[in-house]
Amino acid sequence: MDLTGFSAIALAKKIQAKEISVEEAVRDTLAQIEKKEPDIHSFITVDAKGALAQAREVQKKIDAGSLTGALAGVPIAVKDNLCTKGLLTTCGSKMLSDFVPAYTAEAVQRLKHAGMVVVGKTNMDEFAMGSTTETSYYGPTKNPWNLAHVPGGSSGGSCAAVAAGQCVCALGSDTGGSIRQPSAFCGVTGIKPTYGTVSRYGLVAYGSSLDQVAPVAKDVSDCAALLEVLAAHDPKDSTCVKRDDTDFTSALVRDVKGMKIGIPRDYFADGLDAQVKESVLHAADVLRDLGAEVSEFDLSLVKYAVPAYYVIACAEASSNLERFDGVKYGWRAKQYEGLHDMYKKTRSEAFGAEVKRRIMLGSFVLSSGYYDAYYLKALRTKALIKQAFDKAFASFDLILCPAAPYTAPKIGESLKDPIQMYLGDIYTVAVNLAGLPGISLPVGVDAAGLPIGMQLIGDCFQEKKLIRAAFTYEQESAFMRCPYAGGKAERSGGK
Repeated sequence: MDLTGFSAIALAKKIQAKEISVEEAVRDTLAQIEKKEPDIHSFITVDAKGALAQAREVQKKIDAGSLTGALAGVPIAVKDNLCTKGLLTTCGSKMLSDFVPAYTAEAVQRLKHAGMVVVGKTNMDEFAMGSTTETSYYGPTKNPWNLAHVPGGSSGGSCAAVAAGQCVCALGSDTGGSIRQPSAFCGVTGIKPTYGTVSRYGLVAYGSSLDQVAPVAKDVSDCAALLEVLAAHDPKDSTCVKRDDTDFTSALVRDVKGMKIGIPRDYFADGLDAQVKESVLHAADVLRDLGAEVSEFDLSLVKYAVPAYYVIACAEASSNLERFDGVKYGWRAKQYEGLHDMYKKTRSEAFGAEVKRRIMLGSFVLSSGYYDAYYLKALRTKALIKQAFDKAFASFDLILCPAAPYTAPKIGESLKDPIQMYLGDIYTVAVNLAGLPGISLPVGVDAAGLPIGMQLIGDCFQEKKLIRAAFTYEQESAFMRCPYAGGKAERSGGK
């Protein structure tokens, strides 16, 4: 039985209707993981025993009528930078290769409270630093649409697992596009909520002012349902916001009449692949035909987003990763002379090249004599970028643009030129700098059969507008499912 063809909501309905049991759903998911994992390598840890134990407990609650949520009984995968009590949490790094947390991240707790079953931890770029899931200590994840290509990153394991049919949905984290970009590369849907909507408690920090836990799924409806589960005030996270408008599934309405959508000219200039541009503009035409008011505008400061992001993110990473020194937990060098030598050898042995590069960059911009010239200037640029978005949202409900300037590159290409990899984040990082919500959804495939993603960006706390527009487009377009998972690729949208 292959249940991974169902959406998460459809699978939960079958479980509630007693057509299948939670244990059957979990066993089928574990079978799909085992079958496809040698090709895709989406997971670092698969918790078969724990998942089956969870399934039996959840089934008892469903039978007793105490669990009736829209996602009760659904198996889910979790990115390996979210702490899980008693289950290995590595962040894709040798540094945490033996780290088993004593507590569970709040976002994962909320999944379990809703009756979802965590089946394992997905592969990722080391400490979420990368755009391809190639920097993982455990080896690269492959794109199920074409195994010679990357799935994107840093949440590439989560997105590839959903695309390949290894699970119906997953959790990731988004610091500068780490949900939206791999969702685009893998032909799935990912939504990054407004900063502070989901608790970061238990998320191993990369850039604390930018990180946000986010869901990835097959369609907009599943993402909305997952976000509804995740969004809640958490006093353990001082940046978590108390919101009263978290009924995101109420926005699953097929209607964009009168909605004002802006297309930034800056995002469609040189450097954008022609096929990506064509597919994204075709999606804009679909929304226009459905009654949205679509027009172009100038969004200033775009060229400063990537440098400002990498200065801020690397500075925060440099600070956050100081705690990994071999003293309290994680890897420790076997041979050393004295405390400082242990620090140096431990960090040299256990951090990968990309993590070291970003730590050094962050330490440099925070150092005496350079702090004002780089870090403070980046913070001022961040404020100006937020002002530019505020000005845009005074005229538009949403902004429509590509999720990435090209489709998934081949494995090995991006790591040859880190600067080019960083520039690939041009359409996503500004959203994190401004704390805005964004959603990526598939709008077609290129001539090579690789998915193309469109990004919709909303103003702070306007996820419902994003969901409504994305859902409306999705209902009018051809459903895309990865051929590896038994689907058929479509060149462009259409009924």
